[in-house]
Amino acid sequence: MILINLLPHREAARKRRRESFYVTLGAAALLGGLIAGAAYVWYQAQISTQQSKNSYLQAEIKKLESEIKEISTLQAEITALKARQQAVEDLQGDRNMPVHLLNELVRQLPDGVYLASMKQTDRTVTLQGMAQSNERVSELLRNLGSGSPWLVKPELIEITAGTVTLNPRDQRRVANFTMRIGLKRPTDVPKPAAGAAGAAGAATPAVKG
Repeated sequence: MILINLLPHREAARKRRRESFYVTLGAAALLGGLIAGAAYVWYQAQISTQQSKNSYLQAEIKKLESEIKEISTLQAEITALKARQQAVEDLQGDRNMPVHLLNELVRQLPDGVYLASMKQTDRTVTLQGMAQSNERVSELLRNLGSGSPWLVKPELIEITAGTVTLNPRDQRRVANFTMRIGLKRPTDVPKPAAGAAGAAGAATPAVKG
């Protein structure tokens, strides 16, 4: 016996396929939503972690900047203290500079040279005097330039011929000179030389004739 199906089976098959498609589409949409949600949560967690790290780094940077400012302030204070200490040492040393100057002039002044005046400005000393000859002036320059640890850079400014009257019948030719020399501070002089010069400074200064 032959059976004939008169129901609309094609439409039923299409309906099942359509329903299956909608179910699959819904499942895919749900899965996509879950994946998107999970990705969003993960990215938010990463952003939050990075923001926490950034906040920590900014706090550490501010702390370092504060420490750097403190170090700069300390360095400035140390520099100022060193400058004041150097100024005090220079003032203490400058009190003995006239003694060293007179002592060195006594030691380095050759025979036949006489000093008429001496003027000190800061660490520069101007000498005026007379000598029996130009050679005596040259000898004085050599002595001041190489034989003294306290005097530096002797410079002859002027030398002129003159005469000195010892008595109505005795007139002698002399060389009038003006020279300039530099004077070192005690802090600029090596310790052995400073010690030797200080010991010699106890002697009473006098000008050689």
